[in-house]
Amino acid sequence: MEFSLSPSDGERVGVRGSSQTWAYLSSGTWSLMGLEAREAQLSKRVLDFNLTNEGGVDGTYRLLKNITGLWLVQQCKRAFEGKGKKADYSQLVRLAKAAPPLRSFIDPDDPRFGNPPDMPAAIRDFCKQTRQPIPNSEGALIRCALESLALKYQTVLECLEEVSGKRVEVIHIVGGGSRNALLNQFTADACNRPVLAGPVEATVFGNVLMQARACSEIGSLAELRSIVRKSCEIQTFAPKPSQVAAWQEARGRFKALEATH
Repeated sequence: MEFSLSPSDGERVGVRGSSQTWAYLSSGTWSLMGLEAREAQLSKRVLDFNLTNEGGVDGTYRLLKNITGLWLVQQCKRAFEGKGKKADYSQLVRLAKAAPPLRSFIDPDDPRFGNPPDMPAAIRDFCKQTRQPIPNSEGALIRCALESLALKYQTVLECLEEVSGKRVEVIHIVGGGSRNALLNQFTADACNRPVLAGPVEATVFGNVLMQARACSEIGSLAELRSIVRKSCEIQTFAPKPSQVAAWQEARGRFKALEATH
């Protein structure tokens, strides 16, 4: 018997899971952040937060929020290359790591970042209009994008916790973006939660193991995730105690920014 999952559900099934209350974050060109729930969440706050309930395996629901993801970085890279400045993603991350921290933020989901002709110019214009320091270097632009994504994840985490009534203890990041150690660390710091990154190919794991389950080789979703835990190398990113105050102040500035845009 063949069993087919949607890419997003396959990726969610491929999350290694844990005994703690956890959220998962599919990190790539776009981000999906959510919780696994036994019942659909239908309160007005779900509508206010623009969350979705998607049916999943074993009668579960994926309480999800779509977020602009590493599209911001990809389009910055494209713009840099258009001006003759060649840099791979690892080089851009190194430049971002060396740039001054927590200076300027954007709202990743602002419509102006959907498909601008020049992403760096769009980021600079947003910062200028919101009276923030303008990130002019490649490193500063990438750092602005990555820190803003981490802060957006923290905002969504709060929404998920409010709707579910549960405190999330750990965040599982899967997909191609789980390789971005700097963004993973920013996410741990912004959310003040440990982050477990991997597997990269969670969609493949989820779909293959669900095929095995359909053939009675695996008995349950819990057993499936136990196999994922034993089969994948996972990186752990803990919030840095020395950064707690700085990120708390940054969250305040980011929320004020969201409120006005």
